[in-house]
Amino acid sequence: MPRGRASPTWAGPQVGALVDLLRMTPPGQSAQSSLRALHTEIDERAGALTVIHQARLQCKKGCADCCVDDLSVFEVEAQRIRAAFPNLLTDGRAHPEGACAFLDEAGACRVYEARPYVCRTQGLPLRWQDEDDAGQVAEYRDICSLNEADGPDLVELPEGECWTLGEFEGQLATLQVVEAGGLVRVRLRDLFVGS
Repeated sequence: MPRGRASPTWAGPQVGALVDLLRMTPPGQSAQSSLRALHTEIDERAGALTVIHQARLQCKKGCADCCVDDLSVFEVEAQRIRAAFPNLLTDGRAHPEGACAFLDEAGACRVYEARPYVCRTQGLPLRWQDEDDAGQVAEYRDICSLNEADGPDLVELPEGECWTLGEFEGQLATLQVVEAGGLVRVRLRDLFVGS
């Protein structure tokens, strides 16, 4: 089974379900409410996987190896950060280049409560399907190198013990399209007013 990172295809029945949900959203319920509900569901599923893999996960406050620079998020997630941390973005300084702009001096996330989807699943065993070099659909798996030891090899893990990429990315993309009409992405570093 190949390992490595790829951009999974956003598809599946969950996207259609989210579009239907957004169309039926009561007046006054915003895309931000839908995003918070989506983040809550992501946290619940990621939390269950964290329990399964607790012996191998080295992730903790201050571990920032996955907090790379130049990450971008959909505008709908950027808006959640802007709304939750206006003073930080106006008066604060971005972490020096080379790591995520939202890290503090100790390597902790300053926007943890409103962090984007990609940050909510870091460290977990990931799986996705994509075309290989021969044009065949192949499954790929990856995990943070710090979490590779003290657990079964990735290829031995049942599907349900991995975070499967695709479903939530599709829901976020759909939410973004419904809210803004396009797949606008924003660099996290660019959220700081002085950047």
